[in-house]
Amino acid sequence: MTEVVSCGGVVIYKWKALLLYKNQNGKYMGWVLPKGTVEDGEMHCQTAVREVREESGALANIIKYVGKTQYAFNGNNGAVRKTVHWYLMEANSFYSRPQSEEFFADSGFYKFHEAYHLLKFNDERQILKRAYQIFAEINKNSFFENKNFLKNYC
Repeated sequence: MTEVVSCGGVVIYKWKALLLYKNQNGKYMGWVLPKGTVEDGEMHCQTAVREVREESGALANIIKYVGKTQYAFNGNNGAVRKTVHWYLMEANSFYSRPQSEEFFADSGFYKFHEAYHLLKFNDERQILKRAYQIFAEINKNSFFENKNFLKNYC
């Protein structure tokens, strides 16, 4: 079994979450959170920021590590076990541009309940829920009054 590590982000701007719609060769693939494979020499947090920007065009800073998900699937070269590390991130605007090279046909920011129901995978719905709980707690404590910590997270 091949082990693969990816990293991604629950990107929030003004309480809305960024989702990507994947449509490969006219085949519905579903709405997902941005994520991708760790490159050699890259820290997980760096991968998350890079993948969010590559897949969506969104500029976002990491707020906090949310957790990881794991799943297995059959790839072209046999069984794959994938671990995805997730980060709560804040975007600087609603701007997004789906990466067509990865077959993303649409992207956008959605209210929590919309995003939750649009997401294709249950593990991503649970990460979204956990990220929003963290985001709400941080906002409740007025932690966002000083955003300088965001630049030095990774």
